[in-house]
Amino acid sequence: MTNGALAVLLLGGAVLAYSQLGTDRAAGETTVRTVTATRGSVVAAVSASGAVTSSKSRALSFGTTGTVEKIYVKAGDKVSKGDILARLDDDAAQESLSAAKATYDSAVDDGTSTAQLYASYIKARNAYREAQRTVAATVLKAPFKGTITAVNGSVGGGSSGSGASSGSGSTSGTGQGSGQGSGQGSGQGASSSSGTGSSGFIEIADTGKLQLVGSFTESDAGKLKQGQEATVTFDALPGVTATGKVTQIDPVASTSNNVVQYPVTVTFAKVPSQVRLGQTATVEVVVGQADNVVTVPSTAVSTSGGQTTVTLLQNGRQTRTPVEVGVQGTSLTEIKSGVSEGDQLVPPVTTTGTTGGNLRFGGGGFPGGGPGGVPGGGR
Repeated sequence: MTNGALAVLLLGGAVLAYSQLGTDRAAGETTVRTVTATRGSVVAAVSASGAVTSSKSRALSFGTTGTVEKIYVKAGDKVSKGDILARLDDDAAQESLSAAKATYDSAVDDGTSTAQLYASYIKARNAYREAQRTVAATVLKAPFKGTITAVNGSVGGGSSGSGASSGSGSTSGTGQGSGQGSGQGSGQGASSSSGTGSSGFIEIADTGKLQLVGSFTESDAGKLKQGQEATVTFDALPGVTATGKVTQIDPVASTSNNVVQYPVTVTFAKVPSQVRLGQTATVEVVVGQADNVVTVPSTAVSTSGGQTTVTLLQNGRQTRTPVEVGVQGTSLTEIKSGVSEGDQLVPPVTTTGTTGGNLRFGGGGFPGGGPGGVPGGGR
């Protein structure tokens, strides 16, 4: 008798627990999180990070070898076009110039009436011009107005004598070219090199013409065009922003960790006074915008098998509905068709099982509907 009563009690408890479980399930099934389609604006943007550089910079070197006699500038100094930056000891060069001039004057006096005299004249003239170029090459001048960013030498040291310069941007300065003639003109004249691997005796940059080169992913770079407006923010300068434009999209990509990226140059329209060369910055470019359109949270939109859909809640029933999307932003997506303003949508959720949340067996639901509710998770 006792055993029978015990069995009845156990069976009654099991039935009660099962009934309670069924009630919890029903309650869970009828509670649906929804979002509402509204009318507003959608902005799509892409971004990348990089360092602030000058769009007009140059690494300058002497056009001849010698011993550094004087350096007139230091890093941070502002100079004007044509200012003398440094010079070499030119005693030997001046002596060679004097000798070449005497030979040249003698050849001029002798005339060019015969082939032999003409050949002597040409030889003397060329030697004199070369001596002039050598003297001019002992002086380093600023090819444009700018700021000295580095001095890579000292008084008493030697010069490389490479006569070459490297930098970025295209300049037409002829501070060294005019003095050195055709032999050295290309070395210190206009430069269109964008390489920064080599350094000169003195480096100069125009800090009023700044740019940022950011590496954009393959998909983001495909949305960019030259001339697009850009906004630049700076890691070390909260609240400071600059505007600019996309001026160059490199046609050759670089690959890192299997990620294809394209360098994109953004030139500043106006440089805030606080900005310095080398500062880390983030550039954002708006690649799409739609105003007064039907919008839904981007988390409510799913794409699978080439079809984009949302889940509509109509008369208590959930209906998977194909939609046509327009501008896709981080938080909002434009819906061109398939959804009307005021419609209720059910964002995708992740099912965690029939017993996880209610019986607390180590599962539990994710706040806000699970990982699908995290921004971008539904997509």
